[in-house]
Amino acid sequence: MAFGWIDEEAGARRRAGLVRTLRPRPSDSPLLDLASNDYLGLARHPETTEGAVRAARAWGGGSTGSRLVTGTTELHTELERELAAFCGFEAALVFSSGYAANLAAVTALAPHGSLIVSDAGNHASLIDGCRLARGTTQVVSHAHPEAVDKALGTHRGAAVAVSDTVFSVDGDAAPLGALAAACRAHGAGLVVDDAHGLGVLGDGGRGAPHAAGLAGAGDVVATATLSKSLGSQGGVVLGPERVIAHLVNTARTFIFDTGLAPASVGAALAALRLLRREPERAARARAVATELHARLTAEGLDAVRPDAAVVSVHAPSASDAVEWAARCRAAGLAVGCFRPPSVPDGVSRLRLTARADLTGQEIARAVRVIGETRPQVSRGRE
Repeated sequence: MAFGWIDEEAGARRRAGLVRTLRPRPSDSPLLDLASNDYLGLARHPETTEGAVRAARAWGGGSTGSRLVTGTTELHTELERELAAFCGFEAALVFSSGYAANLAAVTALAPHGSLIVSDAGNHASLIDGCRLARGTTQVVSHAHPEAVDKALGTHRGAAVAVSDTVFSVDGDAAPLGALAAACRAHGAGLVVDDAHGLGVLGDGGRGAPHAAGLAGAGDVVATATLSKSLGSQGGVVLGPERVIAHLVNTARTFIFDTGLAPASVGAALAALRLLRREPERAARARAVATELHARLTAEGLDAVRPDAAVVSVHAPSASDAVEWAARCRAAGLAVGCFRPPSVPDGVSRLRLTARADLTGQEIARAVRVIGETRPQVSRGRE
């Protein structure tokens, strides 16, 4: 039977407790949300939603085509100029998603004969970019600049190191300064995904590369999403003007994809301007993460110290993590549930979002629910 193997794989997933299902949420969900990536609480902010409405009214429901044909509006270029200026880079290029932006950056900057050195903890979009690139990929130990230096030292020719700035599973930050130094010692470029850093790290949320003094450097390219701190949809590549021009001419996820919808562009632009006016939102998100971690560990939970706005709490097993998240939901709290293959270390966990708009009362409530619903440790760890 055609596709019969799908049933076998589905059965294996069920037995391993790894089945994933879609759960539509209503617009007025009563749950306390610590599961989304809305770090600054801007997705529903009146200015963000009004920005989306204005753009849709002016430009329509869709961008109508590839950005090289009809899909680039004046709003797209306005957002690119403001993103580049805010983050400290020469130029920017907006994509329909952060995933598309990462595929573009890695594939376009790793030609045939090049070496890509990729962190073992990188996001799936960077991993897929490495798989699609014509260069050869070498995966190195997580957050290990010495391993990057060693790998680059074995290659003669074009090379690039690829890393998240803040890793999405545990929220730990990459050693960007040391990574840049290793790359420069070998004449290699550095591509970093700042999806979880933009809006949270750096002066007023300008991102991890800005905080590390790497923004605007000729050998550094950053990507980011517009769907996390900016509460919208889409992705961006930031870098030197010649790199952005290269992407316009070579990146397949730019050339052959429909441009980002005007409503998403308008929402992201409004959120960016709001963040410029209210830079304290970035510091607040970090403060909430620190408080969550302190309270969770005080409850005896195995929480990872956050470097940005992601706080993870280890679970005994994949099935325990699923049940734990379900019990939290039943108690009115939405949390993320990460388990294999989403976690590179194989350890399942709850993943919490430290939003800037969470109150002290909401933080206390979240910690109480997580503590009260914790699994009884009767099985060995994964």
